Amino acid sequence: MQFVAAAGGQIKGRIRVPGDKSVSHRSIILGSIAEGTTQIEGFLEGEDSLATLQAFRDMGVQIEGPDQGKVTIHGVGLNGLRKPAKALYLGNSGTSMRLLSGLLAAQSFGVTLTGDASLSSRPMNRVAIPLRDMGAVVTTADEGRPPLEFFGESALTSTDYQMPIASAQVKSCLLLAGLYAEGTTKVTEPAPTRDHTERMLNGFGYSVKSEMTPTGKQISLTGGGKLTAINIRVPSDISSATFFMVAAAITPGSDLVLEQVGINPTRIGVINILKLMGADLSLSNEKDAGGEPVADISIRYAPLHGIDIPVDQVALGIDEFPALFIAAACAQGTTRLSGAEELRVKESDRIQVMADGLDILGVKNTVKEDGIVIEGGAISGGTVESHGDHRIAMSFTVAALRATGDITINDCANVATSFPNFVELANEVGMSVVSR
Repeated sequence: MQFVAAAGGQIKGRIRVPGDKSVSHRSIILGSIAEGTTQIEGFLEGEDSLATLQAFRDMGVQIEGPDQGKVTIHGVGLNGLRKPAKALYLGNSGTSMRLLSGLLAAQSFGVTLTGDASLSSRPMNRVAIPLRDMGAVVTTADEGRPPLEFFGESALTSTDYQMPIASAQVKSCLLLAGLYAEGTTKVTEPAPTRDHTERMLNGFGYSVKSEMTPTGKQISLTGGGKLTAINIRVPSDISSATFFMVAAAITPGSDLVLEQVGINPTRIGVINILKLMGADLSLSNEKDAGGEPVADISIRYAPLHGIDIPVDQVALGIDEFPALFIAAACAQGTTRLSGAEELRVKESDRIQVMADGLDILGVKNTVKEDGIVIEGGAISGGTVESHGDHRIAMSFTVAALRATGDITINDCANVATSFPNFVELANEVGMSVVSR
C-alpha cells in the first residue's frame, strides 16, 4: 500500500483517536489469566492488539468481540491456559511477542511464537536471556531472532534483574513471568518507562511495588497470587495522537482538540518535548479512566525552535520520535537527540529510516549511533520508504503539510497495526491523503 500526501493544508477540528495499543494488549493478557469476566471498552481494533487477542483464543480463552471497541473476556485464571493446536502467529507485533514470552515461559505446555518478516528480524534475546536465568527453556533462531520456542514444564525462580536499556516490554515480560515464579521478582529500569503493566496488575488486585534505588526504579512482585476480573476503559492512544499534535504544531493557522488522550506520566515525553520546542499546547478536562489519567489536548500553531532533547525525556517518548523528527525538520535551528539507541530495534531502524527519508526530502541531518541531529529548514516533495513501519509512514504523511511538493510513502499496509482509520481522520482534520 502507498500513501500519497498532498502538499499543504491546515489542521482544524475536534477528534478522538483510537484506543491505546499498550493498554489494549495488556487488558487482553491480564483479563485472560484473571478469575472472572473482564469487560473492556475502547479496545484498539488494530492488527497488533488483535494478534494478542487471537493468541489467547488459540489457548482456550473465551473472548467475545471486539464490537465497536467492546470486548468481554471469560478469564481462565493463572493456570487455565491450554496448549494451542499450532504455533501462535503474532504478525508484526513485537509487544505481543515479548509480553507473551514472559507468560508462556511458565506454562506446562510447549508453544512456538512466530511473526511476519519484520517481526522475525527483531532481537528477542533481550527477553530470552533473562527468562533463561529464571529457569525457562526457550530457544530462538540465529542471533536471537524469532521464532521463539518454549518447551514447557519450567519451574521458574525469581530474578533480580538490572535492565541494561530501559524497555517497558522487557520489564513487563519479566513481571508476567514473575507471577509464576517462586519468590519475589525484581526488575530495575535505568530510566522510567511506561508503567501500564504495573498499574493494571494492581487494578486486577495483584500487588506490585515500586521504589527508587541508586541504580533506578525497582519494580517487584511475588509469585503465587491471583488476578480478579475488572472493567477496563482504554484511553485514546497518545502515540496515535502524536501525529496530529505535530501536524497542528507545524502548520500555520491550525487549531485542534484531541479528546480524552491517555496522559500517563510515563508516556508524556512528546508533550514535554513539543512544549520545550515552543508548541502552543494545553491540557483540559483531566480525569481518571480505569486507573489511567486522560485529558483533552488542545494545540494551535506556533513557531517551533530546535532543542537538545533532554535525556530524561527519551524513554518517555520513545515511540513518538519519528513524528518528532518531522517537528524538528520544521523548527528553526538545530534539534539534537542522543541516548535513543532503542529506536534502532523497533519495527525498523527508526533512526536510519527516518534519516534516509529526510535526506530525500532535502532536510539536513546527521545520524549518530544513539540518535540524530536535524537542521530545521524547507521540506521538498518526493518518494520515501517506510520499510513497513507504521510510525514512519504516518510521520512522513504529516511532513507533507509543510512540504513544497506531494510526498509519496511506500509500504504503508502496517499502519493498520496501530491506527486503522488514520487516513480517514487525517482527511477529516484538513490533510489530503490518498491510500492506493
